[in-house]
Amino acid sequence: MNNVTVIDTKRGLRPQTIEENPAHLKELQDKAAGRDAHGILELALTGEFAGKTAVVSSFGAESAVLLKLVADIDPNTPILFLNTGKLFGETLRYRDRLQDVLGLGDVRSLSPSQEERTQKDPEGSLWSTNADACCDFRKTIPLARALAPFRAQVTGRKRFQTRERADMLPVEFHDGRYRFNPLWQWDLQQLEAFAQRNNLPPHPLVEDGYPSIGCMPCTRRVQAGEDYRAGRWAGLDKDECGIHLTDGGGI
Repeated sequence: MNNVTVIDTKRGLRPQTIEENPAHLKELQDKAAGRDAHGILELALTGEFAGKTAVVSSFGAESAVLLKLVADIDPNTPILFLNTGKLFGETLRYRDRLQDVLGLGDVRSLSPSQEERTQKDPEGSLWSTNADACCDFRKTIPLARALAPFRAQVTGRKRFQTRERADMLPVEFHDGRYRFNPLWQWDLQQLEAFAQRNNLPPHPLVEDGYPSIGCMPCTRRVQAGEDYRAGRWAGLDKDECGIHLTDGGGI
């Protein structure tokens, strides 16, 4: 098994943001137009962004597709993985398996510091009283720190997933850096077909009724007839953890 780099987030690093350049964003969006997922990833990982882009991955139910596409271009691309301390053990083992199968050379495991855990969630139960605050300190803050050195990020977001993602574009400018979404127009059938063609191992929880997988306390099985993300934050008016929410510029 390859090593997983653990990022110490105790020291706060201020993100090194760049100023939004509408003309450059339009240029990148024009270049992305008509490209397939592989082509959009090439735009994000080579040329002007070579060595300046990180991929954000949950190693969840659909993650193998994006990671396979990334590995085909550059298997040493930094992969940022949020180990919240509340994940299913199956997800951690799946991360290790995909890292080996795809030959990923730079998986970075992010988590809040022990000091932050003690201050903000000493009992480990914040998820049950304020899910947004729990997501913020376990996901949003560590990710912002880890993204600090990068000029761009790649996500596995798709339009069909949530109402917030329905209008997303293949290239956006978000939170001081460019954001590439190579799978933006893919649906579940395309994802499943790609995974089968490439013999990608499925997340072990999918067959157990978890088509969308997050932290263990905030994810339940999905019943027949429910939306595939119905098991995420069930009972709450919440579709996103916060790391991909728009900053007003539109996704």
